[in-house]
Amino acid sequence: MHAMGPNVAGVIGSAIAAGVFMALFGAK
Repeated sequence: MHAMGPNVAGVIGSAIAAGVFMALFGAK
């Protein structure tokens, strides 16, 4: 995965993290 593109993995991870935080704060 790192060889293919660590930047892509970072963006996906950031998107997932943002979605989780939004879902948690939104639920509360």
